[in-house]
Amino acid sequence: MLDTWEFIDDRRENSNWWKKNQSLLKKTKIIIVGYMKYLLAIFDLDGTILNTLQDLADSTNAIMKKFEFPEHTVDNVRLMVGNGIPKLIERAIPDGVNNPKYNQVLADFIDYYRNHCEIKTAPYDGMIEAFKALKSAGVKIAVNTNKDETAAKKLCDNYFPDLIDYVSGGRKGKPHKPDPVGVYEIFNHFGFECSSDCKKAVFIGDSEVDIQTGTNAGLDAIGCAWGFRGKDFLAQHGAKIIVMTPSEMAKVILGIG
Repeated sequence: MLDTWEFIDDRRENSNWWKKNQSLLKKTKIIIVGYMKYLLAIFDLDGTILNTLQDLADSTNAIMKKFEFPEHTVDNVRLMVGNGIPKLIERAIPDGVNNPKYNQVLADFIDYYRNHCEIKTAPYDGMIEAFKALKSAGVKIAVNTNKDETAAKKLCDNYFPDLIDYVSGGRKGKPHKPDPVGVYEIFNHFGFECSSDCKKAVFIGDSEVDIQTGTNAGLDAIGCAWGFRGKDFLAQHGAKIIVMTPSEMAKVILGIG
């Protein structure tokens, strides 16, 4: 596990940056040589930076049990997530949105999950270290998720304190990914221009929805093999860059992988 990373790039000529990071550089375990490729990294949440699957499955089944609907295996829920909570509930209950109890099930799930979203959830191994590496190099970190924004911000604040600069989550009336509206919101927050700065940013995620979101916004996209879908699925759904670990991901973002 890496505690700190060393970056030797064009900023070695910047005495202020060098002086500021002397204490960090003395503790390094790995040397990275190269030029930072991206200035902004936009991450999916579920299955990319946090393993939320068990809490999502447990919450889904708690609500299924409440309404006396069939429960689901974790692997079944794995295939239901990725398009937002409304779509998860549509897939989880008999007859989907045509079920007369759909709206109540959805409301109850949102309320239940907000209070049970941190029981078994945890960052993927190496993700915190990767984020620290990116932050040390000056990369801005954002999250664009279909998850309810209140829950998403809570998870990001609790598991990645001071590491994530902006969260764009699911809100009423806001289109879900793969619509790029969340990416544009993030660009606006950081003062990026969609027409000229898209190659300065990269979208990272574990599903076909994330790859398509990046593509729709004109960004490069990186697929994460450790997530809910896996390497083969990502390759079959258009991912041109697939990484196996958060460490490898950080190297690609920094232009040294």
